Amino acid sequence: MNIEELRNYCLSKKGVTEGFPFGEDTLVFKVMEKMFCLTGIQNETCSANLKCNPDYALELREEYGDLIRPGFHMNKKHWNTVELEELDSAFAKSLIDHSYDLVVRGLPKRVRLLLGD
Repeated sequence: MNIEELRNYCLSKKGVTEGFPFGEDTLVFKVMEKMFCLTGIQNETCSANLKCNPDYALELREEYGDLIRPGFHMNKKHWNTVELEELDSAFAKSLIDHSYDLVVRGLPKRVRLLLGD
């Protein structure tokens, strides 16, 4: 998955916006104003910080080594940095979905209803 595919996939999800709240080099995707994906647009390869269930995060890091590691500049328990270009596209999308779903589940019910959840 390259950065264009990442962007298109994230923006295809309900309630998602994009922006540059941390400067012009970091593209952030939010669902209902909560971050679920961050990526550096100047990186040589497409990688992203994705939210993850803590137990699942540990499993992924153990299984995928350098391709999935603790989130760079993020809470290491809840975020992974994922080398998206190196992973199967369907698996990469499932990790993005997991991040999005975690954030949506954490939203207040009234906000989730706006998404049709």
